[in-house]
This record gives sequence, structure tokens and C-alpha cells, in this order.
Amino acid sequence: MIADLHIHSRYAAACSKQTNIDLLEKHAKIKGVDLLGTGDFTHPLWIKELKEKLSEDENGILWTKNKFPFLWQTEISLAYTQDGKGRRVHHVVLAPNGEVVKQITDELLKKGRVDYDGRPIFGMSSVEFVEKMSNISSEIEIIPAHAWTSWFGALGSKSGFDSLQACFQEKINKIHAFETGMSSDVMMNMRIKSLDNFNIVSFSDMHSFHPWRLGREATIFSGELTYKNILNAIRTGKNLDGTIEVYPEYGKYHWDGHRLCNIYLSPDESRKNNGICPKCHKPLTIGVEYRVEELADRPLGFKAQNYKNFYKLIPLTELIAFVYNIKQLGSKKCEEIYNRMITHLGNEYDILINKKYEEMSRVVDKKLVDLIILNREGKLKIKPGYDGVYGEILLNNSEKIEKQATLF
Repeated sequence: MIADLHIHSRYAAACSKQTNIDLLEKHAKIKGVDLLGTGDFTHPLWIKELKEKLSEDENGILWTKNKFPFLWQTEISLAYTQDGKGRRVHHVVLAPNGEVVKQITDELLKKGRVDYDGRPIFGMSSVEFVEKMSNISSEIEIIPAHAWTSWFGALGSKSGFDSLQACFQEKINKIHAFETGMSSDVMMNMRIKSLDNFNIVSFSDMHSFHPWRLGREATIFSGELTYKNILNAIRTGKNLDGTIEVYPEYGKYHWDGHRLCNIYLSPDESRKNNGICPKCHKPLTIGVEYRVEELADRPLGFKAQNYKNFYKLIPLTELIAFVYNIKQLGSKKCEEIYNRMITHLGNEYDILINKKYEEMSRVVDKKLVDLIILNREGKLKIKPGYDGVYGEILLNNSEKIEKQATLF
């Protein structure tokens, strides 16, 4: 059961205005995602649409008319000062049913508005937020979102903490898992001993319904499709079977850099420059790899006892665009090739993880199949993302992948 439990509606800032339930369902099936979060359940217009389009069962799962499942989920932004430093931290919130969702929204309305953004901002600490949610229901789950992201992660370089314990203090026993975010993966997180007490989850934090965004990161569960089973898996690790991650270099905050200066530096290079941009001489946006190195107390490659297997995959659309030298992921040419593969080979995850070389070669150019296999084996070379800029696939000459493949 592949689940993406961190998504957004069209009412969240910087998100596609076309997103709706029908498109989420359609593209989840194309991607191979079996369960979606609802996203943005505090927003009055979005929850109205959710209630019109979905029906909730006795197990806390919401269903479309075509029997595709969703689970109550939102993201909350907290802005506050702690230990003399300004903090901006995002949390994913899961809820067991619609009644609890209403109680959460009513409680948040005491602190501010929820109608201006699907990801509302509140001036309270993570400690206070956890306490308020715990008073509503013990079945509300709070997960630090994209924990390492420079600007809004609980462990981020700009406004985060050096540990989850420092963020949540006496309420740390209410936190059971954290989200890796696109710029880190399981192995990076294994290097920090203090994270051993938490389970690792990955979700897309998608801002549009397209298959190169939705489900680009996900968590694999087993067992019954009930809220209680998902909750128990997140809290205990039982029936949490692993994650799907992008290559961390693909994430928008993997290396240090300045987008406006077109400058990106490895942690070593950044340290040599004292964290200062060599072009504009202002402080760099420090990325996730630097931050992990800063807090790591274990060597590269260490596997903690609670290690779970994970897939490291670049979305199929990105692979198509690279091989066929297509500049826009949403172009008709890219869509044509993608849809041909889905029609003849099945959903995207099945293609990326399972389909055999010979079978794929009958549908698309072998240069694309070669790249899919490299992707599957973790052998792609990626130019690291930085300061809000996505990473890019680079030509790997040793594997003799050539651009400008023929269409079919």
C-alpha cells in the first residue's frame, strides 16, 4: 500500500489552481499510489469540496465514488521565537475522522484565520501546538514536515533546531516519526543517533496533481486500510515497510547556494567560503547535506537498527524529458511518451521498479530504458539542487546514454 499523505489543494499558496479530487484520483492511479492525504482540511472551501466528493467510512478512510481512498491530512505552519531565535516550522497533521477535523479547525480559529491559505500560519510553538492537538484527541498524529528543509524544517539551517527534542521539549513523546523531505533520504538520516527513536516517512508535499509531483515520495504500508493501522504503523514501525525517495540531490535544498547568483557549492566548498556567496558576498542558503554533516555523529553508510528498505527514484517524466531533450515536463511530446508507457506497461511505479528491460524496449527507445534501469539501480548522476532550484540529471558518459533518442 503506497501512500502519499502530504499533499496540497488549490487553496494553498504556490499550488496549482486546477487541483481537484477527480484529478488527484486520476493521477494517483496512473502513478501507482494507493492512498492519498486530503491536504488542507482546515480550509473552508476545500473541506466543503471534500465532504461533497468523498464519503467517510467507520475506519476513518474517505472514498470517492470510484472507491479510491483518502485520509484526513493537512499541513500547519508555525512561526514563533524560542531560545532567542525566530522559528518557522511546518508540521503534517493526520486526523482520525471528520469530527476531529472540525475540532482541530475550531481550536485553530482561536489563534487566527484558516480561510486565506490551505497551509495557515499560527504564532505558537511546536510544544503548544502538540498540547492543543493532544487535548482534542490522542489519535491526532503530528509529523515534522520536510524536517531538513532550510527555511521550514524542524532541523533546517535557517530556523530549525539541532534536534527534534529541542523542538518539542517535554512533548517529544508525542512525536513518533518525521518526514525526510526531498533533499534527504534514509541513509542520510541514519547518521544522526538522536533520530533512532523516530520512524522515517516520506511524502511528496506536492503542489500540483501532475505525476512528476504527486507521489514523487511516498511511504509503503502493509495491513488493513484503516486509519488505526496507518497510525499504528507510523507510531511503532510495524506495517511500515519502507519509503520511496527521490535522489536527495534532486531536492531543491540539497547543496548550499544562491539562486539569483546561480551559485551552488558542496558543503566542503561552502565551508572554505565561510558560508558566503563568492559572487554577491552575502550568506548562502545552507542546504540539507551541509546540515546533516553538521549534526551527524555517525559515518556515511551507517545503518541503524530501525533501518527500513527504501527505493531511490527520479520521476519517470523527468527521465523522459532528459532522454528526448524535452525542455518542459508538461509538453505534449513528454505527455505522449509517458501515456504510451502507462498504456502498455502499467502504472509509473511498476515501470520504475519492476518492468523488465525487454518488455520496456518494445514500447520506447532503449536509451530511455537504459536510463530507467540506471535510475532503479541508484546510478544516476544528478547536479544537486540548491536554494529552491531542483537538481538536474547529468549525462553519465560511462553508461553511454545519449540524448536525442528517437520517439518510438
